Amino acid sequence: MIYDVTTRWDSDAGVWVAERGDVPGLFAEARTPNELRAKLRALVPELLELNGALPEVRQT
Repeated sequence: MIYDVTTRWDSDAGVWVAERGDVPGLFAEARTPNELRAKLRALVPELLELNGALPEVRQT
């Protein structure tokens, strides 16, 4: 699945922020885009599971 996540640079805090999109409860920040990407790869599945928003997997 592909999820839409909005990221932006917060110049006051000096970090990249991900805070909106298709993932309920998402808020993350990191010093670099690569660090933020790594955080999101771990955080998004956890948030989807906690919110009961994981798509059902069909086995064939």
